[in-house]
Order: sequence, then structure tokens, then C-alpha cells
Amino acid sequence: MVDMEMSSRWQKIKHTFTTREGWLGDYDYGFLMKPQLPFMKRDRRIAPFYGINQSMPIVLALLLGFQHALAMLGGLVTPPLILGGAGGANLTTAQQQYLVSASLIVCGMLSAVQITRFKIKGTPYYIGTGLLSVVGTSFATISIATGTFSQMYARGYCPIDPDTGLKLPCPQGYGALIGTAALCSLTEIGMSFLPARVLKRTFPPIVTGPVVMLIGVHLVETGLQGWAGGAGLCLNRATNAAGQMFLCGTAKPLPWGDARFIGLGFSVFATIILVERFGSPIMKSAAVVMGLIMGMIISGATGYWDRSTIDSAPAATFIWTHTFPLTIYAPLILPLMAVYVILAMEAIGDISATCDVSRIEVEGPEFDSRIQGGVLSDGFNGLLAALMTMTPLSCFAQNNGVIALTRCANRTAGYCCCMFLFLMGVFAKFGAVFVAIPASVLGGMTTFLFCSVAVSGMRIIALVPFNRRNRFILTAALALGFGAVLVPNYFSYVFTYEGSNHALRGFYDAIELVMGTGFAVAALISIFLNLVLPAEMEEEKEAVVVVGTHAEGNGVASMEEDVEMQKISESGKGIMR
Repeated sequence: MVDMEMSSRWQKIKHTFTTREGWLGDYDYGFLMKPQLPFMKRDRRIAPFYGINQSMPIVLALLLGFQHALAMLGGLVTPPLILGGAGGANLTTAQQQYLVSASLIVCGMLSAVQITRFKIKGTPYYIGTGLLSVVGTSFATISIATGTFSQMYARGYCPIDPDTGLKLPCPQGYGALIGTAALCSLTEIGMSFLPARVLKRTFPPIVTGPVVMLIGVHLVETGLQGWAGGAGLCLNRATNAAGQMFLCGTAKPLPWGDARFIGLGFSVFATIILVERFGSPIMKSAAVVMGLIMGMIISGATGYWDRSTIDSAPAATFIWTHTFPLTIYAPLILPLMAVYVILAMEAIGDISATCDVSRIEVEGPEFDSRIQGGVLSDGFNGLLAALMTMTPLSCFAQNNGVIALTRCANRTAGYCCCMFLFLMGVFAKFGAVFVAIPASVLGGMTTFLFCSVAVSGMRIIALVPFNRRNRFILTAALALGFGAVLVPNYFSYVFTYEGSNHALRGFYDAIELVMGTGFAVAALISIFLNLVLPAEMEEEKEAVVVVGTHAEGNGVASMEEDVEMQKISESGKGIMR
């Protein structure tokens, strides 16, 4: 029996690698490559659907895996660039290059964990979804982290040059961020063992929608600052003691907000729009990357690049090439616990969407086990990521659009995606290119990317019935949420304690961080009001549906993706009430 099984496997492998069908199959590759130009007739043929475990051609698996990797690329490199740059820990160029490479490597490795799905021996629990469900560095951490770094510099935890006022590199601050993240990941790990119905009742769309929207709204500010030239001392045309204006950029320094910076960013923004209108399906799923490449070409041709950082980068790298001292920063504990609760919310919605576009049942014990395994993997990956020098990870819902567009939910394509991400990270020159990109070019991409997060939140809110109760919850949550985004220091002077009790001071700092972070305040208010306000009669009769809650990745939704998301709304009866 064993010999027959081995023989059958060998024949299958031989057929895959020695036949045209095994390499190419009968997939319509022209569908992926054909642009949508006005004079070209659209082909209405439907490509075959590949299920999660179905055998598929080698070339197609590699091609679609590369498409998934491109869809993720913009979202994976953005958080390490911001957190390691002038708006974050002000790390050295070599450390920033390392973080970009490490992000790609870690996300490739840990996406494989989410895709594989392991059964915990002797228990009914799983780790992973068993779907084409990929993970990447979360945008939700950026707002908390940038506020924390500002607080660290103000408190003396991170160094500042006494003569110039310039913020110096703070690797110990970054180490405190990931060390505290490792501890707080236990929050999401613990949540994964709660019954799925409890999670769904506690975090319905009336909670997740405003939270996701406010994450995006807050981050747009960071994107626009980069678009106009960058953060740091040059921001808003600041001057030194002698009245000289600080300039942005190194290869061609210019004042912040210069028209040339705005033009470079606009070239990226305009290209994203053109690709969405005229590009082929494989280009549309990577529209943000296409825009970034166009901006890189224009800025390179006009002299805005500094090659020295690329030339000095090593040929290859790996995780732990650079390390950071892991410590616990007490004021970060409460905010990061809130972040992991939000990541659990996102995971539930994203996995629900992935199940639907993968033609997997979206209710019942099997579905609940995938939710449990996905949330547990999300928390466990956050712990591993911190130990691998990266900030928390979350599910990327944008890849659901790629599944819907290509009609391929096969895990083989997911493993190929992981391979490409891993290879991109190992070759250090690839990461060095992103660090050398002018801030205005990167800002043109990130502004679009961050706004897509806000739109994703608006889309979730649109699924909520606008009765009196829900309008009241949204009003209360968004009042302080938007307020904290627009006036982030409104709570900075509430606590005036200046004593020697470091524990008390840390507790006050933690509250200040939470109250100054819009999405964290909105999450607390919306969760509380949703649990204590009684449901109205008409609300009890309506089924609330969870769809993908995260727009990290490409951020561009196609017509086909919208159709699939509509199917989720129509077929999701009973997912969440």
C-alpha cells in the first residue's frame, strides 16, 4: 500500500515537471497581460478557478505568486521606512536598509505559517487559516509608534544633539517598541481562544469601521509631509538659530513644499490612476508599485537620487544582521494592547473575505476554526516578528482582490509569493533602493496607500444600518477620534506630575498616548457603547456582515473585486449579528 502511494506521488511529480500541462496548463495567460486600451476589445472569457488545494501549473503558480508579492510590496516597505526614518527612531541608513529587507524576509516566512495551518496536538485548536492568506507589517502600529518616539525624545529616553536640536539615532527606542510588542502580542493570542461568536459580537462593523478609517486618516498626514519633501527639521520650512532654512533631501536639497517636490509626488499619484484605468489585470493589482517605479525613473533622471547608500549596502542580508536591545517601555503597553485588539478585528474580517472569494464555507465549525487559527497565527506571528526585529504583523486583505481577479485561491501560489518576498529581502540592494527613494516620491505612493485604508473603513461603516443607535455610537466615537487626529496634543497637559515615581509617570504617559491616538480612543468608545446601548427593534432583524477590513497592500479595488465583495455581503447571512 505504501509502495503504491509512493509510486502515485512520483508519477504525479513526474507529470508536473515533464509535461506541457504540468508547466503551463490551459490557463488564459493573455487575460493577465492584456491592457484595457480604448481601441482594444475586452475579452469576456472566464478563466478556470483553482481551489486552495487543487493542482495547478508551475508557471501559473510562479506568475500569480509574483503578482501577490507585487500587490503586497508597497505595504511591506512603508512601515519600516517611516518608523526608521526622521518621523520615527531616526536610525542610521544601514539600519533602515536592514529593516526594509527584514520586513520582506519576515513577512515571507510568516505568511507561510498562516497559509499552511498547523493543528495543535491534543487540542481542537489550529495555527493558521489554511487559505491563501498573507501577512504584512501593520499600519496600525505607525500612529502609536511615531507618538511614542516623540515622547521618548521629549523625556530624554532618546538622544538629541544639544547644539543643533537634531534628533539622533535611537536604536534603544526601536528595541523598546518591538520588545513591548512581543509582550503585548499575548493579548491577541489569548483572544484567539475565545469563541468566534464572542469575538464577532464584541467587534462588529460599527466598531471596526471607524477604527480602520481613523488609522488611515491619521496616516495621510505622514504621507503628505513626505510628498512635500519629508519630515524632520525641514518640515514646514523651519529655520535654525541663525535664521537659515533647513532644506529637504541630500542629492538636490530644496525647501519643504517646493513645487518640484510636489511634482515628483504627483507623477506617482497620476501613474497609479492611469494604470488603474488602462493597465492589464496583473498591472492593476500592483498599481501602487507601478506608480512608485514611474516616480523613481523621473526622479532618477532629474538628479534627485543619492547612489552612495545603494553602493554601500551589502549584496545580501538576513534577519539579525542588525539587532536592537529588547526592553519593555511601560507607557507603550496599553496602546499596543489596543493595537493587537484592532489587529484581531482586522483578521476576523479579512479571513471571512478570503473564505468567500476562495469558495470556502463562511459559517459553521470549519469556518470558525479558520477564524480561530487565523487570529492565533496573527498573534503568534506578532511575537515571532518582534523577536525577528520587526513590528506587529496583520493580514493583508488586498490579496483577496487578486484572488477574485485571477480566480486562483491556490495555496501553491501563496507559497510562491512567500518565496519571492523572501528573495527580495535577502538581496540587500533591493531594500537599499527603497531607502534611497526621494521622500516626495515615496510620499506620493504612501498618501494614496494610507487613504485607501481610510476608504476601507468607510466601506465597513456603509454596511451598518444607520439607525439612531448606530449614528449615536459613530458620533461619540468619531468626535474624540477625529479630535485626537486634528489636535493630537489636546490631552498632553492633563497630567502635571513631575515626581520621582517612574511607574506612575509611565502610567500617565500611557494614558496620554492612548488619548492622543484617534483610532485607540474611537475603539474604546465604540466597543463600550456597542455593548451597553440596547439594540433597536429593526436592528435585531438585520444581519451584519463582516468583510475585509484592511487595505494594506496595493489599495486599489478593481471592478471584479467590488463584485466579489458584493457577493460576500449577499452570502454572509449569519456571519455576525
